[in-house]
Amino acid sequence: MTERGKIIIIVAPSGTGKSTLIKRLKEEFRDLHWSVSFTTRKMRPGEVDGKHYFYISRDEFLNKKEKGDFIEWAEVHGNFYGTSKGFVESKVSHGYGLLFDLDVQGTDKMKEIYGDEARAIFIAPPSIDTLEKRLKGRGTDSDDVIRLRLNNAKEELNRKNDYDYLVINDDLEKAYADLKEVVTEILGS
Repeated sequence: MTERGKIIIIVAPSGTGKSTLIKRLKEEFRDLHWSVSFTTRKMRPGEVDGKHYFYISRDEFLNKKEKGDFIEWAEVHGNFYGTSKGFVESKVSHGYGLLFDLDVQGTDKMKEIYGDEARAIFIAPPSIDTLEKRLKGRGTDSDDVIRLRLNNAKEELNRKNDYDYLVINDDLEKAYADLKEVVTEILGS
């Protein structure tokens, strides 16, 4: 009988360096498979359909949601995101570790379904001011979207101690070292 794979969830507000940290994890922990979510968000430069997300229309997403294809789904910043039940069960039941990038609602749903089998790591910025500078520095969002992301971040930061682990990204190298230590511990358990 194959041992079930590990479920590792990275949860963080926009602009915390989550994508950079996840990219490094994926490069170093090659045995961890990426959980590719479905989204109605438009593809950003450099993203690839089926690798970063499965990009589908709003109607396609709503149809999948109605059929119960998602473990969790959410509307975030005006776009839908969802985690496929079939994809997750197939990987985990065959012993593959899965790495997730979810918001707090998605993380809560995964914890509700998988309990301690799903380990959640919250990545927090050192402050809201730092987060605002990072979001503005990306140059990818309008002022209105940045305001929305900051408001959401304030709410999400209230939840930072609700998960299994907390990593503060005040210095990228230290944050990655802390994250790597946590992931190594999870994979070894």
